Amino acid sequence: MSEQFDNTAGPLTTESGAPISNNNQSEAAGVGGPLLIQDQVLLEKLAHFNRERIPERVVHARGAGAYGTFTVTADVTKYTKAKFLSQVGKETETFLRFSTVADSLGGADARRDPRGWALKFYTEEGNYDLVGNNTPVFFIRDAIKFPDFIHTQKRDPYTGSQEADNVWDFWSLSPESTHQVTWLFGDRGIPASYRHMDGFGSHTFQWVNEAGEQFWVKYHFKTDQGIKNLTQDEANKLAGEDPDSHQRDLRESIERGDFPTWTVQVQIMPAAEAANYRYNPFDLTKVWLNEDYPRITIGKLELNRNPQNIFAEVEQSIFSPAHFVPGIGPSPDKMLQGRLFAYGDAHRYRVGINADHLPVNRPHATEARNGNRDGLGYDGRHGGQKNYEPNSFGGPYETGQPLWAPLQLNGATGEWETPKHAEDDDYVQAGKLFRLMSEDEQDRLIANLSGFIAKVSRDDIIERAIANFAKADETYGKRLAAAVAELRK
Repeated sequence: MSEQFDNTAGPLTTESGAPISNNNQSEAAGVGGPLLIQDQVLLEKLAHFNRERIPERVVHARGAGAYGTFTVTADVTKYTKAKFLSQVGKETETFLRFSTVADSLGGADARRDPRGWALKFYTEEGNYDLVGNNTPVFFIRDAIKFPDFIHTQKRDPYTGSQEADNVWDFWSLSPESTHQVTWLFGDRGIPASYRHMDGFGSHTFQWVNEAGEQFWVKYHFKTDQGIKNLTQDEANKLAGEDPDSHQRDLRESIERGDFPTWTVQVQIMPAAEAANYRYNPFDLTKVWLNEDYPRITIGKLELNRNPQNIFAEVEQSIFSPAHFVPGIGPSPDKMLQGRLFAYGDAHRYRVGINADHLPVNRPHATEARNGNRDGLGYDGRHGGQKNYEPNSFGGPYETGQPLWAPLQLNGATGEWETPKHAEDDDYVQAGKLFRLMSEDEQDRLIANLSGFIAKVSRDDIIERAIANFAKADETYGKRLAAAVAELRK
């Protein structure tokens, strides 16, 4: 980076004082490979980050949830052996938690923020959790930057408020955020309700069929209620008058029998095609173009039952992208790899080591069988059963059947950058998104962005931020620069 910074504070270090050589890339098993547990900088950052707030979630603190049913409507057995997807018409109980990301438990629903989309399938092979957002992309592509990113969205340690300087300093220095920021400040940045927005798995996941063939998959949940959004002025008014607007809307809709539904679609990529796809298919800041991998409708999701106790069922609900079932697994997506550790670690800290025993979290269509015992909140469910394996007293046994297919690896360990594919850069998809917007949508996007950027106190941060949007689309950058300049007169 050619820019000069004030480095008088000395080198970045771990908690034990060791200098950190790279704070932007996690250690991986070769270029594009999964992350390594030996990367203590990554693990220390994520573990410390998960313990920064007590007792609410550090992110996604403010949420609402409901139970429902997922019904298979298309045969996908040639792609995955997951039993809950094994036949048309099969139904699986679900629990879906919606949330805002950055705000605290006492915040308002109607704010400009991504919405969390955490969906639990209570399958006969155990719980499968799909943890995504209402956007198909995210601000960063490597989990090692997640604590830094969220720190910019939370309250400044000196002022106690969210600071535009912090937000735009980070975003302007992280050009991979340009695509998601364009989503966030566009019309869909403030959904009118949880019922009127789409959901996404966001990450790339692996599907494996009975023959062992591998596919990469992305999940899309298309609202059947239609997309509805709030303008900034409408949201400001609603947040002041009814901070619980989205939670209330969801609850009352289900109470009156107006059950919200989503059409469930997937994009499927044969594993062999990933290496040569125009964009890195495991980069969370990118989408797969529908023209390349058309969405396939596979099911219907309906929410039809409200929780009876918000604390027990919504606040104590836990979701982890590491909760897979046979036929579904992870990809080398660096954000997903970090979340495989971070979500479970956060829940064990926040809710307790036996959080999985709570009714909302435990399997509903099967039961958990293992040697885990004791700890805070343990309910004694195992009685006098042996707590080791193997044993000759009728205990549970290993299957020898992996849940997902192994990934082919090569190369040396190291802090590698995410591999770039033929058309990869940090701006191309943000530019495509801008040009897909109508003129009115572009007007609102520019107004939303300029209103926030104009609050930044330093000209160099403003210039750097606008430059990223200009690289996405020249008109985008010019219009934004003019709007900011007008507001700062």
